[in-house]
Amino acid sequence: MTKDSKHEQPWEDEVAETADTTPSDEGEALVAEEESIEQQLERARAESAELRDKVLRVAAEFENYKKRMERERSTMLKYAGEPIFRELLPVVDNLERAVDQGIVEGLEAEKNLEALREGVQLTLKSLLTILEKFEVRPMSSAGEPFDPNVQEALAMEPSDSVPTNHVISEFEKGYSYKDRLLRAARVVVSSGAVQ
Repeated sequence: MTKDSKHEQPWEDEVAETADTTPSDEGEALVAEEESIEQQLERARAESAELRDKVLRVAAEFENYKKRMERERSTMLKYAGEPIFRELLPVVDNLERAVDQGIVEGLEAEKNLEALREGVQLTLKSLLTILEKFEVRPMSSAGEPFDPNVQEALAMEPSDSVPTNHVISEFEKGYSYKDRLLRAARVVVSSGAVQ
């Protein structure tokens, strides 16, 4: 071998090695890569379908939850007064007994009226207790300065004992419910001293 031939051979070996390995290795690598990409795509599609199914289920559950809450809210509003009415039924019973007591035969008229009055007083006390339980409270107006926010003036009368623009008497008491005005008091207001 000549000097040149020795020099040429390593180069030829490199070319032969590259020529022998590159095309088949690249082809196998490309096929493996394509399979890997296809497998990844299939996995991604399967995962996407699974996530889509989960999202649809969560959306359906949320819709059902909203409908159930709306039904419960509607029912709650529809029957919100039930506890109050249940508490008022004994008052109705007491009033019926008082009316029945008023027509009992054989009692003296005065005794009959006294029993009726006591029955009505007890019933009123019972009713006021129930109202207090539900935070409905009467507001006192007599002798207080007139306040158009919580009182409605029905008339003005002169008075020597009650100062001007103060309440002389009430036709109807005012009531508050928690921190709100439930009903304004209907009152007579003093116009000042009699002249």
